[in-house]
Amino acid sequence: MQHVKIPQDRIGALIGEGGETLRAIEDRAEVRLDVDSETGQVKVEQTGDPITALKGPDIVKAIGRGFAPDEAMRLLDDEMMMFDIIDIDAAARNQNDLQRHKGRLIGEGGRTRELMEELSGASVVIYGSTLGIIGGPEQVDVVREAAEMIIEGAPHGTVYSFLEEKHNEMKHKGLDYHQFTG
Repeated sequence: MQHVKIPQDRIGALIGEGGETLRAIEDRAEVRLDVDSETGQVKVEQTGDPITALKGPDIVKAIGRGFAPDEAMRLLDDEMMMFDIIDIDAAARNQNDLQRHKGRLIGEGGRTRELMEELSGASVVIYGSTLGIIGGPEQVDVVREAAEMIIEGAPHGTVYSFLEEKHNEMKHKGLDYHQFTG
């Protein structure tokens, strides 16, 4: 059994209308979720296949970090799918720094975040003081590296070139990626 804490404002997304999302996660991930809506604590207990159940806590964490439930459930589509979090706050010296980093990661009109998704094939969400990534190992690495470049102050053009290069490499290797339709 694992315990996951999610923000108060994401409990509704986890449970869904009439408990629909919660039941879908329990069925597909073969876990039982016990949600304490007062504290945001979620108990994740294995009920079926232990390998499938390992993804349960990550699905809950992903929803807690701002992913839509359908996007978080992608973790079950392939055993290679993974969820990763970058703590933007850890790289910030103060609140203004955090806001600047978030603004650079999102980009004007959300363009930088969209390009990270489009060119890597991963799903990217910026929520609170974190950047969440769902994708295959190489996709997650590409987004992580691009995000770190932006946080360290690299010009957006340099990061976009890096993403284009990695996109072409992945395409050349024949790695599947979902084209962002945004």
